[in-house]
Amino acid sequence: MACLSANTFQVLRAAGGCGRTLVFGYHFTAKSDLPLLPVLSSCPAISLLCRSASASGTFPVMAEEENRVFGASEASLLIRELRDSFKSGRTKSYDWRVSQLRGIEKMIEEREKDIIQALYMDLSKPELESFFSEISTSKSSCKKALKELKKWMMPEKVKTSMTTYPSSAEIVSEPLGVVLVISAWNYPFLLSLDPVIGAIAAGNAVVLKPSEIAPATSSLLARLLEEYLDKSAIRVVEGAVPETTALLDQKWDKIMYTGSGRVGRIVMAAAARHLTPVILELGGKCPAIVDSNVKLEVCVRRIIAGKWAANSGQACISIDYIITTKQFAPKLIDALKKGIEESFGEKPIESPDMSRIVNAFHFKRLVNLLDEERVYHKIVLGGQREEKLLKIAPTVLLDVPEDSQIMQEEIFGPMLPILTVENLEEGFEVVNSKPKPLAAYLFTNNEQLKKEFVQNVSAGGMLVNDAILHVTVPGLPFGGIGESGIGAYHGKFSFDAFSHKKGVMYRSFEGDSSVRYPPYTPKKQRLLKALINGNIIGIILALISWYRK
Repeated sequence: MACLSANTFQVLRAAGGCGRTLVFGYHFTAKSDLPLLPVLSSCPAISLLCRSASASGTFPVMAEEENRVFGASEASLLIRELRDSFKSGRTKSYDWRVSQLRGIEKMIEEREKDIIQALYMDLSKPELESFFSEISTSKSSCKKALKELKKWMMPEKVKTSMTTYPSSAEIVSEPLGVVLVISAWNYPFLLSLDPVIGAIAAGNAVVLKPSEIAPATSSLLARLLEEYLDKSAIRVVEGAVPETTALLDQKWDKIMYTGSGRVGRIVMAAAARHLTPVILELGGKCPAIVDSNVKLEVCVRRIIAGKWAANSGQACISIDYIITTKQFAPKLIDALKKGIEESFGEKPIESPDMSRIVNAFHFKRLVNLLDEERVYHKIVLGGQREEKLLKIAPTVLLDVPEDSQIMQEEIFGPMLPILTVENLEEGFEVVNSKPKPLAAYLFTNNEQLKKEFVQNVSAGGMLVNDAILHVTVPGLPFGGIGESGIGAYHGKFSFDAFSHKKGVMYRSFEGDSSVRYPPYTPKKQRLLKALINGNIIGIILALISWYRK
């Protein structure tokens, strides 16, 4: 196979991502990836390659990439090497953890332009969105860990009981060992680094498996982590299903997976074979309940930020659908129309401030949701799409059937159904009738409604009068409940997620009493029962009886 020339690389890079998968060694096959050809062929520099691919079913890629194989034996060897590194004790020291965290911080600062470029090639993410949602958030996680690490590592003192007197006790945080992080494609930099930061802070050896659906970012992470971090304890494995399967066949000390519930079940089943604990961040249909008692202009801007400005809705905490009253819905739709035009112009598909759909497969999936017979005529705003650009305009639908596909699965795209109810309490019932979401949102100035929302709606996390921003607060845990996930991370919760909390009690040889040892005389029994029950009067009476001759 021929290698791409330097000139061709520059042309592909300048083409806005249309040739990204060629540059980064992604293998196209006739069955799964030829739907991407219309997108790729729109780039004149590689139209000839696309035509030849149609015939052969395979794009030319770097020869060394094609020969690389990662299977069960390679996975077994990798984990054995990392386990030897962990057993040496190097990852447990405070100095090692700090050095790796500083390496990540330095990497983000020095390679910011490369990160932005990779995110643009994978998702056409606007530079500001990439900086805010991925780069600055990752950097903040790193800084937080560096600042708090010494405190996190300190044993936590615990009170002891009278029955163990004299004694002391503490909880010691110890690293789990060798952990696997499988990240997602929608925020491919943040969702890779954030868990890795927590695993390193806790003192583990780590394998990161980035998503192959974001190949530019995956390739960049593989190169940068090898350059900036200790590769004897921190490794990146690229690839798709075969490589992930080879990794999941191994015994890990913890697995963290971010992605769909379907794959989450596969990960959990694989982990169960070895009794490996898991963290699963899975998403779901995140609702936003909108009251009429709001500052409408601000409310709509925040809905737009929590839907279309969040990677075109390709976010696990993106607003998936809105519930509002029948009376207020027309006013909300008019405000959304005005707000979308102000944000993205009259032709949102052409806006540089909207990410594209990640690939042709997901574009087709979203189009199928939109074109369902019972759904398409429910569009009240948007609906335009451009397959060559992999873009769908911000789309609002009103009162789609509850049993339609768009209301049965997580949308993960720029369509936003609005369901109407008679009152918002009825809306709470709609939310609770579905699987518990990763996030739930409420927009209202009604204090009583806020209380009822928090008390009566179950979700992984909540935000009142905004969307998605709660994940930026390091003091809050981020995680799902039920079908939206297992476990939580962010800030100290990340450190705790990758640590074992080991209970330790200390006693001296002094103060030993025969009362706990056989034979159990009536006097011993009275005193022991009084001690165990914490009955002060009973203890005093038992002691008087004990010492009475």
